[in-house]
Amino acid sequence: MQSTLVILAAGMASRYGSMKQTQSFGTSGETIMEYSVHDAIAAGFEKVIFIIREDFADVFKNIVEPKLKGKIEIDYVYQKLTSFTDGVNINPERTKPWGTAHAVLCCKGKVNEPFAVINADDFYGKDSFRKAYDFLQTRCKENKYAVIAYQLPNTLSEHGSVSRGVISVNEEQQMEGITECLKIYKQDGSIIYEEENGNLTELSADTKVSMNFFCYAPQFIDLCEEQFKIFLEENGQSLKAEFLIPTMTDYFIKSGKGKVEVITTGAKWFGVTYKEDAPVVATAIQHLVETGEYPENLWK
Repeated sequence: MQSTLVILAAGMASRYGSMKQTQSFGTSGETIMEYSVHDAIAAGFEKVIFIIREDFADVFKNIVEPKLKGKIEIDYVYQKLTSFTDGVNINPERTKPWGTAHAVLCCKGKVNEPFAVINADDFYGKDSFRKAYDFLQTRCKENKYAVIAYQLPNTLSEHGSVSRGVISVNEEQQMEGITECLKIYKQDGSIIYEEENGNLTELSADTKVSMNFFCYAPQFIDLCEEQFKIFLEENGQSLKAEFLIPTMTDYFIKSGKGKVEVITTGAKWFGVTYKEDAPVVATAIQHLVETGEYPENLWK
């Protein structure tokens, strides 16, 4: 049975200031997402779909295709503001994409098999892809999905606050819910979550979080289509409201449609939320190459 990796690469990177999806970080000029594809191939994935914006499609394809062709099946999906918005009055001043769950919805018709979804600008580690592939091959069903869960301290930036989906886990290692915490940061040796009203909550070091690495059956796309219509009725005039994967996964659980297995990894995540993160990521990848975790050139 084929398993597909879907990579979210259509974001506008407003905090970062440039197109980080195609920025070089590896010792031979690799992007972060190339390490994800490399690890996915090693784990057994046979196909990768990149969700991108049509306006930078040529630049994107010129970067990835010479390296990946012949190594894994490649396809593309364009996330457009107008996709799946038929008949809804949208604010004409809106430019921001509708969010990650809308991006997955844009895969309708392209993905008809179990799939994993990740961010283009996050480094997840080999263990995550092995565990995701195993789940997709052996346990994924219409009523059973999974999230790859990271330990919160392994996901923080030294250069500012981050947004994380904090996972509630029951005794059966199933997700009870996921709460999107938009401002988490280190302060005086503690991990702080700052709510919109200014309230501060300290989070424990064993808190499990989502880094947008989920495993789904294809029916999840239909669920996104159903709920996106409702989202647009309430948010069609908004300039910033987003239709997000964590929210949809939470809805899947709370509405009784199924369960989400929590698959924990001890891998250290790193990514580029801020410009200041870039040299840290490059150094981390160089260290992984020097210790033999990855070759100096991924594709030779």
